[in-house]
Amino acid sequence: MPGDVTLISTLAAAFALALVFGFFATKLRMPPLVGYLVAGVFLGPATPGFVANVHLSQELAEIGVILLMFGVGLHFSRDDLLSVRRIAVPGALGRMAITTAIVVLITRGWGWSVGAGIVFGLALSVSSTVVLLRILEDRGKLVSMTGRIAVGWLIVEDLALVLVLVLLPPLAGALGAPTAQDSAQGLPMTIALTLGRVGIFVVLMLVIARRVLPWMLWQVAGTASRELFTLAVIAAGVGIAFGAAQLFGVSFALGAFFAGMVLRESELSHRAAEESLPLRDAFSVMFFVSVGMLFDPAVLIQEPGRVITTLAIVVLVKFVLTFGIVMTYRYPLRTALAVAVGLSQIGEFSFILATRRVTWAPSALGPQSPARGSHSLDRAQPVAVPSH
Repeated sequence: MPGDVTLISTLAAAFALALVFGFFATKLRMPPLVGYLVAGVFLGPATPGFVANVHLSQELAEIGVILLMFGVGLHFSRDDLLSVRRIAVPGALGRMAITTAIVVLITRGWGWSVGAGIVFGLALSVSSTVVLLRILEDRGKLVSMTGRIAVGWLIVEDLALVLVLVLLPPLAGALGAPTAQDSAQGLPMTIALTLGRVGIFVVLMLVIARRVLPWMLWQVAGTASRELFTLAVIAAGVGIAFGAAQLFGVSFALGAFFAGMVLRESELSHRAAEESLPLRDAFSVMFFVSVGMLFDPAVLIQEPGRVITTLAIVVLVKFVLTFGIVMTYRYPLRTALAVAVGLSQIGEFSFILATRRVTWAPSALGPQSPARGSHSLDRAQPVAVPSH
């Protein structure tokens, strides 16, 4: 038996604890994902006992995000997204801007620099695709008007955050990091290259892959092998997601979503969704477990005021902003409430931003900062997840 069984031990512990706590969560009439998060807390480095491999868990969670977004894409067409573009684009960008501005004002009172406040505000302004999609699927609302608005909103946020992650290094100096090596002089070129790569990816998917992928799926289906068909579906979702990230700088989630949306053109899309469902559900559990592993309960004692403030921004401020935007476009009250509730949480990109190493001047941290003298943004932020 091989000596290194890190992958097996991580999967075994994560699935076992997720099953136990998920079962108790359903008994308490809570969503199972609450139990998955608790399982992650027990497996994380901040609690005693067995500690799972955090880095490996996050990679497994990425597979869950890829498969989930691929499955969502199989239920959405290009027309579905275009039908909600008038609210999704201004709604997502407007809420991100207002939420970030509010967070900057609050964090200035904490003694943070403007740059730190902007990054923290962007982290709080986006919502989780995985959380919302699981809720929509459980309630059968994925292809409803509420589901289309929410998914379109999340896609716009995803595209915006891709651009933000690319622009952070060249803007580091302007945001209060005079020691940063990158410069904002090449900012227009950086924006142009980023938008160009994303545009090329979208065109390739909607023009070329739209014809090639359904044809390939039919060829595999012609073999009458269920194993090969399932393998083809998984290979398409994971392969395109990886290629999109490596070649075009697009997130795994967005690449997988476009892969699924392209395969929806095939008459085999329903079968593809059914074949990928078990694997998708299993790995999506790993996403919630990995999030729970990042939680440090000590922060509730060390920084209760800031944790409560952050929670209020995520739950209350984002709810009010989302509800107001949807109502402005004269959607029914029920739709506005459903979208606002669904989007009042924090997203996967939030953790990426929180752990993104950007050099900031030590003087940017105020006297109240718990990490005074630290030179990294993630250490300066009193978020409820430590950087690993």
